[in-house]
Amino acid sequence: MPGKREEYLSWDESFMGVAMLMAGRSKDPSTIVGACIVKDNRVLSTGYNGLTRNMSDDVVYWNSTGEQTGELSKIKNSWVIHAERNAVYNYRGSLKDLQGSTLYVTLFPCGECVKTIIQIGIKKVVWLRMYSYQEEVEISKMMLEAAGVEVCEFNPSAKFEKNEVQETTMKMQKMIKRYSPKPSSPNN
Repeated sequence: MPGKREEYLSWDESFMGVAMLMAGRSKDPSTIVGACIVKDNRVLSTGYNGLTRNMSDDVVYWNSTGEQTGELSKIKNSWVIHAERNAVYNYRGSLKDLQGSTLYVTLFPCGECVKTIIQIGIKKVVWLRMYSYQEEVEISKMMLEAAGVEVCEFNPSAKFEKNEVQETTMKMQKMIKRYSPKPSSPNN
């Protein structure tokens, strides 16, 4: 009887892989983020940073210039919902089901997302890459600690850079597209 395959993914690797795969849905050219909410080794919901339902992705200044000009309507973050909150919003069951769950996210959550995480009852956050605004990170960490939310870096021995996460996400996306069925022609 042959032995089982030994190089399979752990649950943590699988769920972070789902978060990275969801990041591939993001239209944002500079900040590609995905999230996956899990409970009892079961995916409950996923999300990525993007616009609300029924909004065209063409109305946003994806190459945000508002920070320089002071025009709030041209600041990308005024329009975009972060991956963590989208994962919560996308859940179709009772929000009570999310209590005690784990959130896997490709970028450490900002303060606004942390408020949602705490309020909804998520009890553990596993992150891949650190958010670049250090003061915001410290506030997020203080809130998570005060609420008793466990915070874990996905792989503390590997410091993932923004471009590395984006490149990996794009490689996954290209591989999936390579195996996707080609659109059928009208003559078929």
